[in-house]
Amino acid sequence: MSRTAMSQHTFRDPGAEARVRASFAHQGLMATLGADLILIAPGRVEIALPYRPALTQQNGYFHAGGTAAIADSAGGYAGFTLFPANTDVLTVEFKLNLVAPAEGDRLVAVGEVIRAGRTLTVCDLKVYGERGDRRTLCAAGMQTLICVPERP
Repeated sequence: MSRTAMSQHTFRDPGAEARVRASFAHQGLMATLGADLILIAPGRVEIALPYRPALTQQNGYFHAGGTAAIADSAGGYAGFTLFPANTDVLTVEFKLNLVAPAEGDRLVAVGEVIRAGRTLTVCDLKVYGERGDRRTLCAAGMQTLICVPERP
């Protein structure tokens, strides 16, 4: 999805960005991994994961578990930006193809809403390995989210 197509989305809740930040702050896994929110826009979220040896697999690449975790969260929060107030987000399913070794100074996961429905939302997922100015696609996928009532 291009940035032009993304511009068709608008926040349904003026507090959407704050809700995304608050929800992200409650994610134990993102904190454990050391992931950071780097962009929140209507229908688009980017999450960065800096390289550390603790996040690698046996060949020194980022582990697919970390790659998948940030992809899932980026897509989930991209959808969440379009949800009404007093709702929450859960992933129904996602598929991620690992298309190149995940390597670099950091990974950046990009979640973009393809279609926002009343109940189900579908997102495009991309994860890039970045080293300096070089960015390489290492994972691509798709995700379905469900909008649920916020839990007390």
